[in-house]
Amino acid sequence: MKMTMHIDEELLDRVVKRFGCESKTEAVEMALKEMDRKARFRDMVKTGLGFTPAELRNAVDPDYDVLSLRVAEPAPAYGSKKTRRAK
Repeated sequence: MKMTMHIDEELLDRVVKRFGCESKTEAVEMALKEMDRKARFRDMVKTGLGFTPAELRNAVDPDYDVLSLRVAEPAPAYGSKKTRRAK
């Protein structure tokens, strides 16, 4: 759908460059999807997914140790390559 919009050009250019978008349209679409994702996540957190606090506490094994799992993984190289978000 075509439409006319007044968008801050500098902001749009920063988003295009930062996220490797191929077009301004792609950047706007990506931003809209992200805003929608955040709103849906907030709604989901508010509802608690219908679980009681006790059910949520019992959903995770008390012996689960995320830190021991992280030690077994190779360290990531942050900022080494420009990454592009998947569509």
